[in-house]
Amino acid sequence: MITGPIIALALLAAAPAFATSSDDIDDPTIDPTPCLAAAAKADEAERTIALCGRLIASKKTERDDCIKALVARGGALARTGQLDRAIVDYDDALRLDPKQPDVLNTRGEVWRLKGDRPRALADFSAALKLQPDHAAARANHKSLAMELERLGAQKALDGKPSFDCRRARRSVEKAICADRDLANLDREINAQFVRLSQDAKLAPAELQALRRTQDSFLARRNSAFGRPGYDLRAEMKARLQQLTGIDGN
Repeated sequence: MITGPIIALALLAAAPAFATSSDDIDDPTIDPTPCLAAAAKADEAERTIALCGRLIASKKTERDDCIKALVARGGALARTGQLDRAIVDYDDALRLDPKQPDVLNTRGEVWRLKGDRPRALADFSAALKLQPDHAAARANHKSLAMELERLGAQKALDGKPSFDCRRARRSVEKAICADRDLANLDREINAQFVRLSQDAKLAPAELQALRRTQDSFLARRNSAFGRPGYDLRAEMKARLQQLTGIDGN
């Protein structure tokens, strides 16, 4: 669940949502109100970046206001796809005050969007260390941990077929073991067949038909492999598509 910009705005809840005008950007004052008011509106990302940028650049801006402006601009940058710049703002906000679970969680979500799962997990963990009951950080940490577990399992199975290659005797089985893509195809075909076979909604006649088609596919694969015109990869892809079609996907 990606909620970075929304969670970031939680830090700004105390700020009044006053209307702003086009003159606010040129206003030389260090009033944080225009920046925070713009940040509260999802469709004013560019305006938020401009207004909060002026506040951040001013040496007269109070520390707490600067933190709010950095978080607000970081959220706006993330919403416009400027993830690297958003992280820089969150880094600066955390340098000013490291004990901000909301900012840690939000930065973790941006790291996750960038595909850097280790840094994302570290930020979610740090947020929970500061605030164990932080609901968003806990949900993010749980979902990312599960994702990493799935990826780890997939990596462990990558290139391995449904059977033990050490016991492969047929030439077609040896060919499958020697080709990563064919091995993955074989494992997917078998997994889909097993899942369909265990479907309690499947009628006995349908189950028998499913088994017959699987036996026919394997028999043809074993006997036809190596013959002129036989394309093992195409046959395996066709079988997987057939099984997927039975599943209704």
